[in-house]
Amino acid sequence: MKLILTADVPNLGAPGDIVEVKDGYGRNYLLPRQFAIVATKGAEKQVAQIQRAQKARQIRDLGHAKEVANQLGQLSVSVTAKAAGDTGRLFGSVTTAQIAEAVKKAGGPVLDRHAIEIDEQIKSVGSHPVTVRLHPEVSAALQVSVVAS
Repeated sequence: MKLILTADVPNLGAPGDIVEVKDGYGRNYLLPRQFAIVATKGAEKQVAQIQRAQKARQIRDLGHAKEVANQLGQLSVSVTAKAAGDTGRLFGSVTTAQIAEAVKKAGGPVLDRHAIEIDEQIKSVGSHPVTVRLHPEVSAALQVSVVAS
């Protein structure tokens, strides 16, 4: 099955790449999660637009990635959760989009929510480690403190 990736898929490719995958993988994983679209003549014309949008969000080079990593290391990021029980357990979980917004509010760089990696769901109040993948060679560790509202 020939597909055009719309998101970064580890071990497969970057947005705008045209890839050939097995039918089941494309039909059951990539297409339902909107990581890819079927490669048609019309869709292939959109490849340039997808790649331009990706370049606008992408870190320019290795030096810039290290600079952004230093900025993230100096930030104090706090996310306010909507509701928590008496034991400090949240009624939902903190998402990568909320973390990206909190970094922006704290004066940090604008991050793509897909670059933020959470080891396990954040479902409690407190401090949690988060990894931000800035460049294939550079990752930044970030401590996110979750407080109840």
